[in-house]
This record gives sequence, structure tokens and C-alpha cells, in this order.
Amino acid sequence: MPLSEHEQRLLEQMEKALYAEDPKFATSLRSANSRASRGRAALGVLGVLIGMGLVLTGVATMMIAIGIAGFAVMLVSAFIAYSAFKAPAPVATESDLPAAPRKQKSSNGFMDRMEDRWRNRGDGTPGQ
Repeated sequence: MPLSEHEQRLLEQMEKALYAEDPKFATSLRSANSRASRGRAALGVLGVLIGMGLVLTGVATMMIAIGIAGFAVMLVSAFIAYSAFKAPAPVATESDLPAAPRKQKSSNGFMDRMEDRWRNRGDGTPGQ
């Protein structure tokens, strides 16, 4: 379901405010290597499942070496999946930011505006 025009404008305003408030955090959310991270995470999950299968095979056949190997595969794969989510994101410099958010500095911070919107949510303002 696509967003309405009002929702798209609000989302754009929130994004600009986030860039203005904390540019390092905003750029860390936009990871350039998200495709690679997803691939590493999928590889890690697949490895965990294979390791579980090896552990179960080792238990079923009473071969301890297969179970230990399966546990090792699970451990390494879990680390790979975990590191995919903890990959460091590139941090943008001031010159990497769009021009509009850098110029737009307001006295109210992003969180202050969000709190104001939350407090005023039930007063019947348009768009709600």
C-alpha cells in the first residue's frame, strides 16, 4: 500500500530533520553495503541450519565427531550472521550531506518537534 502525499511529505521532513540533527547517525542508517550484509546474514543462517543438521546426525548415528563438527559450523555461522548486522557503516562528512538539511537549522530539535506532534495528535488538526 503506497503512502499518501501527506505521509510522504512528513517522512521527507523527518528525514531532513534527522540529517540536520545528527548527520553521522543518519548516514549510518543508510548502509551502502546492505546487499552484502544481507548475503552474509543469509549465509550465516544457512550455515547454522546445516550445523544443526550435522549435530542431529551426530546424535542419531552416535558419532561424536560429527556432532562436534556440526557445533563448530553452527558457532562460526552464527558469528558470520551476527557480524553481518554489526558491519560498520560509512560515516559521511559534512560535504556528503544534501545542501538543504545543512542550511536548515532550527531552534527546535527533531525530538522536540516529534514530541509536539505527539502532544497535539488529538486536537483535530488537518491530516490526522
